[in-house]
Amino acid sequence: MIKVAIAGARGKMGQEAVHTVMKQENMELVAVLDYKEIGETLAQTGLFPTDYTAPVFTDLQALHTATKPEVLIDLTNPQSVYAHTKEALALGIRPVVGTTGFTDEQLAELTAFAEEKALGCIIAPNFAVGAILMMKFAKEAARFFPDVEIIEMHHDQKLDAPSGTGLKTAQMIQEVRQSKQQGHPNETETHAGARGANFDGMHIHSVRLPGLVAHQQVLFGGDGQLLTIRHDSFNRGSFMSGVAYCVEEVMKQKTVVYGLENLI
Repeated sequence: MIKVAIAGARGKMGQEAVHTVMKQENMELVAVLDYKEIGETLAQTGLFPTDYTAPVFTDLQALHTATKPEVLIDLTNPQSVYAHTKEALALGIRPVVGTTGFTDEQLAELTAFAEEKALGCIIAPNFAVGAILMMKFAKEAARFFPDVEIIEMHHDQKLDAPSGTGLKTAQMIQEVRQSKQQGHPNETETHAGARGANFDGMHIHSVRLPGLVAHQQVLFGGDGQLLTIRHDSFNRGSFMSGVAYCVEEVMKQKTVVYGLENLI
């Protein structure tokens, strides 16, 4: 039985993760971490059934002392996630992180720290298996179509842009694509940002609208043809099989794994 704690349980993704862990026969939800006092147990928040009695803590050290989780699922925000991840590793807890916003320097530091502690840590910009396959297919297509643009579309409450999935897709494409600036060499933006973010010459466009969940299309242009690779998550349940998989897989790792595509 894997003892699991969740940070960010009251968020939309967090609520789905709570229900997912509670349904797993090989997992036990022992605690949740919140940034403010919301009651002594999950049930007291009014968001969960009365038999969801996992205690709520506002301090990770106190949580660890009282409940000794083996895995921390972090679904908070880019402002908190680095500190949570580093503290979890220091306490001997294996992080499974679904929040983006890490810098390259932070990832390098966390990797060294995880390897020093011989602990697994999985950072997944996207938990949906279909999204992982989209990124893998895009990387393969980029070998033949070097002209590419990424359009990622999310709900209007998302804090970071571009999304972790959009950025990770661009990084994977960069591995096989010869660096080049796309479009006309004298191209001018008459309104700043019209062409989106420039990543190694390819462009990433972020759309934020109510009604969306998580969607992305990768467009490859060639002579007389257009290849589009697209994935859509219509609800947050699409991410939960990946979350459960990562909780099991992180127990086997002894370093940081950035991206679920490295495990699938």
